[in-house]
Amino acid sequence: MRTKLLLLVLVLLALGVGSLVVMRPGGGATEIAHEHGGPAVAAHDTTPQANNHLAKPRIPAYQLATEVGNLPPTLPASEFIGKAREAYEAAKKIPETLAQLPCYCECDKAFGHKSLHTCFVDDHAAHCAVCVDEALLAYKLQKTEKLTPEQVREKIIEKYSVEHQH
Repeated sequence: MRTKLLLLVLVLLALGVGSLVVMRPGGGATEIAHEHGGPAVAAHDTTPQANNHLAKPRIPAYQLATEVGNLPPTLPASEFIGKAREAYEAAKKIPETLAQLPCYCECDKAFGHKSLHTCFVDDHAAHCAVCVDEALLAYKLQKTEKLTPEQVREKIIEKYSVEHQH
């Protein structure tokens, strides 16, 4: 009986948190970093309500190379299985690169994440196919194709901004 009651409470809490995320105030503006080292600016709302069909897709937050010197560690890959484990292993190997990448699950708006790296500091990425796929692609681009973090970011933005247009 206690287990059922605890499970019910946890489900209700999860639903409550989920509704808060969906109904969060603030809409479409968030801070994003610029490649040229200038101040961060608000990205424009690219939802259909913006009535601007020529607007560029929103680029989620990422950090500049100069900002990634003291990153928190990612969780150990051994805590996960399957593709999530592979992604956490990649995150441990290329944290500076992931910190310079936007995360297209838009956790910067929902959870205040600063970059894709932030998703791997806790278990967020283990529950998100976008985070996992993006990290594995970044690792492949850097290690196999020998791309710089800036080039990896360009590829990620190119791929995911098209996939996430509405």
